[in-house]
Amino acid sequence: MTLQPYTADEKSVLLAALRSHRDVMLWKLEGLSDEEVRRPMVPSGTNLLGLVKHLANAEYGWFCETFGRPTEPLTDISQDPEADMRAAAGETTEEIVAFYRRAAAASDAAIHELALEDTGTAYTGRTVSLRWVLVHMIEDTVRHAGHADILRELIDGGTGHHVPR
Repeated sequence: MTLQPYTADEKSVLLAALRSHRDVMLWKLEGLSDEEVRRPMVPSGTNLLGLVKHLANAEYGWFCETFGRPTEPLTDISQDPEADMRAAAGETTEEIVAFYRRAAAASDAAIHELALEDTGTAYTGRTVSLRWVLVHMIEDTVRHAGHADILRELIDGGTGHHVPR
């Protein structure tokens, strides 16, 4: 569980917010079977494990590729824009969770080493600051944590928006 630094500097507060919601994403998988984390719960096919895989790809993309830092191979979405939203054949839950943890660690390293004002080039070609990327990834992670809340409740009735202390 990530502790909130209520009076810290801007970067520390933003990073703690991101870490807190990363914790929620992984918490939503706890205690579920492999079938349950992969089960599409809505007509679009959204599932808990796919959300985690998507966020791992997004963190590597935004924090590493944008700022010219090394990244693992990311899911190819050129033929299927939703390919990063589901586990591929042969990908295990453990592998995807580990991929998310490595993406988070690589993102944290970039955040620690860069200034909020430092800029990089997004996949769209747009120049973005680390500050903008941090806020964007907090938004994306919170959005998907909300999806995960709903999916988990549909699976087993589990609710809660923060990891219990």
